[in-house]
Amino acid sequence: MLLKEETHILDIESIRADFPILSRRINNYPLVYFDNGATTQKPKQVVDAISHYYSNTNSNIHRGVHTLSREATEAFETARKTIASHFNIKNDQQIIFTAGTTDSLNILSNGLTQSVLRPGDEIILSSYEHHSNILTWQLWAERNSGKLKVIPLKDDHSLDYSALENLITPKTKLISVAHVSNTLGLITDLDKIKTLAKKHNLIVVIDGAQSAPHMKVDLEKLDVDFFVCSAHKIYGPTGTGILYMSDKWLKQLPTTKPGGGTIKTVTFEKTEYAEGALRFEPGTPNIEGVIGFATAINYLNRFGIEKIHQYETELVNYAQDKLAEIPEVIVYGKSKEKAAVISFNVKDTHPFDVGTLLDKYGIAVRTGHHCTQPLMNLLCVPGTVRISFGIYNTKSEIDFFIEKLKKVITMLK
Repeated sequence: MLLKEETHILDIESIRADFPILSRRINNYPLVYFDNGATTQKPKQVVDAISHYYSNTNSNIHRGVHTLSREATEAFETARKTIASHFNIKNDQQIIFTAGTTDSLNILSNGLTQSVLRPGDEIILSSYEHHSNILTWQLWAERNSGKLKVIPLKDDHSLDYSALENLITPKTKLISVAHVSNTLGLITDLDKIKTLAKKHNLIVVIDGAQSAPHMKVDLEKLDVDFFVCSAHKIYGPTGTGILYMSDKWLKQLPTTKPGGGTIKTVTFEKTEYAEGALRFEPGTPNIEGVIGFATAINYLNRFGIEKIHQYETELVNYAQDKLAEIPEVIVYGKSKEKAAVISFNVKDTHPFDVGTLLDKYGIAVRTGHHCTQPLMNLLCVPGTVRISFGIYNTKSEIDFFIEKLKKVITMLK
């Protein structure tokens, strides 16, 4: 399924060889994996790194003096440095390891509830937020008579930034937005968000779950208060993610998940907590997950995230152009400037039916509301079919998908 012209940016054939699962056949067809927005597949380098840890170094970290503990601690903290460097963070202690994006947002909201957010305050979100970036703030609002305000969509499904300033009042404390819509693939204009946030002294939280896998994220340059993402969407293992916080918040955000590893001293009367990242990392962390995450980052950096973005942009534009040739297909959030995600529907057809039939040809797509039910309500649809690309996908796979989609449409008429 590889085309010669696809290898001018990246050697896709050799990349695909690093992902054992891509050799699988589904329903007697070669697997076409277009569900990368949900989770990416893992290269053998990541799998091997996790296996090597358990086979050779397995031990708890930070508090042991024996060789295995020292080796595991060094591997864990080296991984922190690797990930911090990838995101251009000078102080690696600003990287807090969590269970993933959802966990990061919950840790963050709980901390801000203790220190910043007051009853009656307001938080601004976008219309295309993932449920993870809605529910934690919604729960705070319900418990504290707070209010969530939403940046509306324009007719082309992009955010209406002109309406944002009108949402801000003296009670507004925070703007929390997706860097990239997980459903539409549209890239949020963070410069416009930050300009208004700075003008009104608002905290800025960025959900980078869908931007970190596809584009360069320079947190020194981005200069926001908080940034979150998950390893499993960046070719790493599940159950691992990061919460980045600016140096100010590293010192000021209260601890909300205490436990072993977060402390300096404990008495029954008082506890003195550790400084830096350890203050937010209670208990035994997902050591092998963090090591696997850093291995995935190193893997991507072999090719360069800019080249990956360029290649995936070619894929998404190629697929959008092909879909536009099918009169029965409706594409949402059409743009030439987006991450590697496309949502569409077939007219008068439920997305589940389309996804189920595509699976008969070995094509894995995501169907449903994609954890963006408010967006689905705005689009007046029950859900969409979502295709999302990764470093190993090809134009040949897109051609095969288009061929079978046309056949599915004929079957559903």
